[in-house]
Amino acid sequence: MEETKRHVAGAGALWHKNGLLAFERAAHAAARRAGAFIRSRYGDRQQVSFKSEVDLVTPVDREAERLIVDTLLGAFPDHGMIAEESPAQVGVDGYRWYVDPLDGTTNFAHAYPHFAVSIALAHDDDFLLGLVHDPLRDETFAATRGGGARLNGSPIAVSDTAVLERALVATGFPYDRRQHARHYLRSWEAVMACVQDVRRGGSAALDLCYVACGRLDAFWESKLHPWDTAAGRLIVEEAGGRVTDFSAHPHQLAGDETAASNGRLHDGLLRALASASAERTD
Repeated sequence: MEETKRHVAGAGALWHKNGLLAFERAAHAAARRAGAFIRSRYGDRQQVSFKSEVDLVTPVDREAERLIVDTLLGAFPDHGMIAEESPAQVGVDGYRWYVDPLDGTTNFAHAYPHFAVSIALAHDDDFLLGLVHDPLRDETFAATRGGGARLNGSPIAVSDTAVLERALVATGFPYDRRQHARHYLRSWEAVMACVQDVRRGGSAALDLCYVACGRLDAFWESKLHPWDTAAGRLIVEEAGGRVTDFSAHPHQLAGDETAASNGRLHDGLLRALASASAERTD
């Protein structure tokens, strides 16, 4: 922790040149600290608790979150914090962190190698930075508002796929999927009929980052939480992509719908989702 404070304090000397530098360094330090811990526990037998019928949590989630929160609030004690496994903390200066310590907990608990740490920072309603760290692949996706998106420090951009039939698309199913399986499968069927293929990875944060770097062309999912999408949304936008709800309205972190794409395919994706909604109302 002292090392992190010194690291961030050193960045503070450059604050007049780049107001985001200290925040970025703290976010990177927090993500790497949590990522190293998660990686050290990967493959172990996990003690699992259930928050709902299918939504689970492990002690690794909670400890990773503690490491992140301690790092960020140790550097910026006046900031607010919205983290998946803890009560919200209200700050005093308008800055607010969004933290998912382990996006893809089900994958992690089953030793399925697809999960990430997700951290974002907003000032009031303006998101300033987003960072998603994959500890197994050692890939860190990051973006700052107006500064572009990067993967391990190198600039990234969305794909140039212009035809929906050639698109590789991802989705996820919400935690109420057992009660509303038919509802979500209609959306899957409608999109599947229009695209090259659909993937379901189990980490919305990584799905969004894969859209940002062109591994995926689009992504949609319902009922995500703010900590699921806060970082990834900014990364997609800074990589040249588009993020909205299913009606093309501006994306809301507290909303029920997330649609992300390279931009070229966005209207086609939304039409496919709309056709599924129309079928449900017939």
